[in-house]
Amino acid sequence: MYKMSEKLYNQRSMEEKDLNIFKRFWIYQSERFPVFSYGLMVLTFAFSAMSYSKFLRGDFNFSFLTLLIGAMTSFGYFFLLRLFDEFKDAEDDAKYRPYRAVPRGLVSFKELKWLIFIIITSQCILNAVVIPKMIWIWGLVIIYMFIMAKEFFVRDWLRKHPIAYLVSHMMIMPVIDFYTTGLDWGVNGGVNLPNGLAIFLVVTFLNGVVIEIGRKIRAKEAEEVGVETYSYLWGEKGATIVWLCVLFTTFVFANIACFYAGFGKMTFIFLVFFLIFCAIPALKFLKTREQKIASKIETMAGIWTLGMYLSLGGIPMIWHFIGG
Repeated sequence: MYKMSEKLYNQRSMEEKDLNIFKRFWIYQSERFPVFSYGLMVLTFAFSAMSYSKFLRGDFNFSFLTLLIGAMTSFGYFFLLRLFDEFKDAEDDAKYRPYRAVPRGLVSFKELKWLIFIIITSQCILNAVVIPKMIWIWGLVIIYMFIMAKEFFVRDWLRKHPIAYLVSHMMIMPVIDFYTTGLDWGVNGGVNLPNGLAIFLVVTFLNGVVIEIGRKIRAKEAEEVGVETYSYLWGEKGATIVWLCVLFTTFVFANIACFYAGFGKMTFIFLVFFLIFCAIPALKFLKTREQKIASKIETMAGIWTLGMYLSLGGIPMIWHFIGG
């Protein structure tokens, strides 16, 4: 079966090499970073984070231009994470996943380096010109991303300590959210952080962990050689229980964040039902150990994160706009 797949991908790569660069990058984004779905998600991410900061400060003057530039910058951050991963995982991809875009020759590392340069340069110019007060926060995020891309210069040690690897890499989520919340407090309040912001950043970190563990829980028959999942490291039961514990911990901190923002009991009730809804596939997987159920955990991780951001900023701000 593998030999047939390898032959198919070799044929496909030969056909793709005749395409121009724009068509090749269109295929690349569709496989590795779908721009439309990620774009909508990142816009929600930026809007909700910016809105939460406004609730903390009690200032509801909203600049949609700032939001637009912030969302574009945030989109660039997440795209950069994908591009940096191509370099970081190059050896494993070539060995275990030759069907992916870079190993099969769809795009080259030289082309990806140019794309990274274009994204970073565009971000810098947009922030410097439109929201200059954000340029220092933008720079902090970029510095952290470059250090993370180098595996914090302790790659071998991190690979041997999966929890340290998870924590160090998921810290990028609150680092990016430091920027997106700064679209409010950084632009309007200087360097004074609003009270309660730290809790929101904890929620952001935990949401990242929920997604990261959730997408790497598989049934035994679905495990792949060269792909180190958490179900492989901790067992199906262990990984699922850890995911449920992180989900619940996120729920707890989310409610603390709601308290700081002054949200009412309806948000708490929503989060309770939302927690139960998102936990159901994981509870089922503990009994069935079926891959079709395991794949739903990843789906629920994404739904949880999106719903969490909307409940902590996006929906309350929309409600405020319409006079609720």
